Amino acid sequence: MSSSILSKMAKSIRITNPTLSPSHSFRYRMLCTSVATAAEQSPLDDTSFTFSNDNPRDEPVFVKAPRSNSSSRSSSSVTMPTSFMTGSIVGKRFYQKVTTREADDRNGWAVMLDYRTLKTPTKRPLKLPTLGLAKAVAAEWEYQETDGIRPFTMPLMKLACTALERVPLTRHTIIEHLIKKFNSDLVFCRAPEENVLTSGVYERQVEKIDPLLDWVHSEFGFKPIVYSSFFGGNQEDGLIKAVEDLLKKTNDCELASIDAIASAAHSLIIAIGIFRGKLQIEEAIELIRLEEDLQVDKWGLVEGGHDVDIADLQVQISSATVFLALSRRV
Repeated sequence: MSSSILSKMAKSIRITNPTLSPSHSFRYRMLCTSVATAAEQSPLDDTSFTFSNDNPRDEPVFVKAPRSNSSSRSSSSVTMPTSFMTGSIVGKRFYQKVTTREADDRNGWAVMLDYRTLKTPTKRPLKLPTLGLAKAVAAEWEYQETDGIRPFTMPLMKLACTALERVPLTRHTIIEHLIKKFNSDLVFCRAPEENVLTSGVYERQVEKIDPLLDWVHSEFGFKPIVYSSFFGGNQEDGLIKAVEDLLKKTNDCELASIDAIASAAHSLIIAIGIFRGKLQIEEAIELIRLEEDLQVDKWGLVEGGHDVDIADLQVQISSATVFLALSRRV
């Protein structure tokens, strides 16, 4: 299924299908399913669905709305704890059908759980910029099991909540944090050439990473400085300013995606490469894991260690890249 899903998207976002080890591929399969399904959906009437943090303690999930003699919102809503954003199981599936509908102001798309509108943890409408992204998020909800809603299988939903809630309030802080770590970017760190233990790593970095650095030079007009010191190095102020200006021009969904990729990759340059279409998913993962993969080739793979790390990285990079592509209005 992964190959067919990603091949359908290749024309627009040019990504390929990284292969996961069978024991750790469930989250990636869920992501791929989210992209490819929920196509046959019809709009329903809007009421309210929310997961929130009204109670400072993690209250149980209401499978049915609390009974009330009044016509208050609580009688037509379902409240879920904010543990949704932390990855724990938040309760049994309480809905039958998932659909999408155009937002009331016709400026975005909503996801419906039966007749209830999905909302963010702070009870804001989950209004997504494109129908494609709304259908992908809807598919994540559609494929939840009856015995429990598992947020760790819903990376697009989490990114949507981040883009709608966190980024607008903390945009300056996010950009400041990304720029603060820019000098220690993964792609600027070079293994010592003269060391016999790292010479193979150095040669591979020159082969794989130097073309990306050449692209950065042509894209921003400043040649990146590579270093082999544990204490890092400093890039030219002009390059830092150019990257900061690019981040400031992004919309909320784009910045959420870049931040997620940079965090997983330990590289803002790799995140920008994906954002600008220079890198595909497999290429980015190869650069991120370049040194570790060489060690695995030499010493072998540790089951339950390396394979889990690889699967987790693939999910994080793939989901953020797919979210970025689906959020863009054509």
